[in-house]
Amino acid sequence: RLSILAQAPAFARLALRGLTLAMGSRTLCQFLLLAALLSPAASEETCAQPQEEEEVSAMQWPNWPRKKPHVVFILADDYGWANFGEHRIRVSTAAEKQGQAEVNTPNLDRLASHGVLLERHYAYKICSPSRSSLQSGRLAVHVNTVNTGVTFWQPGDNVSGFAGIPRKMTGLAQKMKQGGYATHMVGKWDAGMATPQHTPIGKGYDSWMGYFQHANDYWQEGLPFSSTGTIDICQNRFVDFSLYNATYRGGVSREIRQELGCDRKNLHLQVPNIRPQVNATGCGDFAGNVGSNSCLPDSCFEEALLNSFALKVIQKHDPHVPLFLFYSFHLLHTPLQIPNSYLEKLDELVKEQGGERILTQNRRYYAAMTLYMDDMVGKVVQALKDKQMYEDTLIIFTSDNGGPVYEPGSANNYPLKGGKYSDWEGGVRTNAFVSGGWVPWWRRGKKFHGVISIADWYATLSKIAGVDYSDMEAAETNRLLLENGLLPLHPVDGRPQWDNIVYDVNGRIDPLHLSSQAVLHYPWKLITGKQEYSSHQGPLYPNCSTVRNLGDGPVFSDINVYGQKLLLSSNATKQEILTHMFDCGGGCLYDIERDPSEQRDLSNDPRYADELFRMQQTLYDLNLGNFNPDRGSPALGACTVAASTGGVYGPY
Repeated sequence: RLSILAQAPAFARLALRGLTLAMGSRTLCQFLLLAALLSPAASEETCAQPQEEEEVSAMQWPNWPRKKPHVVFILADDYGWANFGEHRIRVSTAAEKQGQAEVNTPNLDRLASHGVLLERHYAYKICSPSRSSLQSGRLAVHVNTVNTGVTFWQPGDNVSGFAGIPRKMTGLAQKMKQGGYATHMVGKWDAGMATPQHTPIGKGYDSWMGYFQHANDYWQEGLPFSSTGTIDICQNRFVDFSLYNATYRGGVSREIRQELGCDRKNLHLQVPNIRPQVNATGCGDFAGNVGSNSCLPDSCFEEALLNSFALKVIQKHDPHVPLFLFYSFHLLHTPLQIPNSYLEKLDELVKEQGGERILTQNRRYYAAMTLYMDDMVGKVVQALKDKQMYEDTLIIFTSDNGGPVYEPGSANNYPLKGGKYSDWEGGVRTNAFVSGGWVPWWRRGKKFHGVISIADWYATLSKIAGVDYSDMEAAETNRLLLENGLLPLHPVDGRPQWDNIVYDVNGRIDPLHLSSQAVLHYPWKLITGKQEYSSHQGPLYPNCSTVRNLGDGPVFSDINVYGQKLLLSSNATKQEILTHMFDCGGGCLYDIERDPSEQRDLSNDPRYADELFRMQQTLYDLNLGNFNPDRGSPALGACTVAASTGGVYGPY
């Protein structure tokens, strides 16, 4: 079929494509065999050489856009499965109807319904590894599996002895630049900071405004304990909010804020402390107005500034040059903060849809933050349309991991099991879709059930940009690393997935190495060892009973002081209770096609003994290639440099 298509006139290819969609490739093949009387050689080649299908690109279809698309990649942070409207469509109980009323994502829902919903998109279970995976094209186990603080440094390894992506791995934006793209980023980085090569600029972005670490304060841009559960070697004394471009690299100044819409008479004291000076809605004491209880303008909310920057990138862009915009939200990561106007807007929307006002504070804040994120996405889409770029744009949306179900994370992954920090579906299966005018018309409104890894976007976008996705710089560096007894850099793991999405062909048919404790070989999934946050959530979560039983968890456990992790309890049993720990031992086995909520462990069923052994052996073999360099310890030099550069975190 495909070899004929390559030679057929345009109208014939259109007809064959229509037949393929209507009849299926197997039926069409049988149909074409009848044509052997007229063209025996052609029909024989059609059915005898299916391998040629791999050589046909989606961009060879006659009405496929010939020029490279603009690409807007939107990455949400800690986005719960059930906090997305597309996963709240089917309701049957009163609780599900209430949950549907609370989730308001009209812009995301519209994009998903006009694009392709990616139902089997997988990331790593925590932030930094997923982001390192996306930007490097490696699975997390081959680039970074820890949320290491950005001040870490191992002087004996100046390639991999830092937090985030090794210096000599080529970044996604560098590949896009090779393909002729203008590259811009806004928001959370969390993939390294120690050297200029670790920064977004060092990894290929022309400009970036955002922050380096796991999270910061939405109003003050410092690092309160509530944002990351960490007290760093600098005692959280500095601000983490920067602008980098060709002419400026430093903190976001008052003048820059004003240009982005944050023009306020009374600046709050931007002297970060472990405890912020303003509350979750931006109200509190201000410089020169001690004792006052004023509120910062909504336009000074960090996400408002980030959105304003992204809109300016689009507005100033030359549409004749392909644009790659990586929009990396802070939302919905802690701390739970939002302008009061959005709490009020949420209350009205819930009421309009027949729901009751949300009484659980954290659930209400998370829902309002989700609404805010959706509005910001809507503004980006409108800016693309105003610039007449939308029809030539590919929009990719996903999350860096599943939603956090602990206090104070407050996401909901119903009906999936578990959440962030776990290998359960709720921790690694993420909301995702592709949309925009560049998505072919015949795939709009469809779902894709093939397995995709967040690492695959590196190869997918490289191919769309017309460049080789292999990493020659890393390969050349490996010679030096091996000579010095250091770990070599792993090659790119990502697979080009665009044609699979367009033609609805299964993405990854081989095992997907989720972590050192889990592997997915669809439909089989093996999870081993102890897993935190192993509970199922209901349609309304968190709720009043969650709050009442908080003494029994789940609560956030990744608490670090000066680089040392602290336990919630000195009693091991209590620690496991507080984190809802479950021990899979040598392995829990699930058929996630039939059991997507992971409720039936098949590991003890003798009928699946061979499958269990095969999956255990697969995980063992895959783990032999894990990348675990010594990333060192917190470096005081990071504090010294920050103090000398205006009190802003950056390369040290």
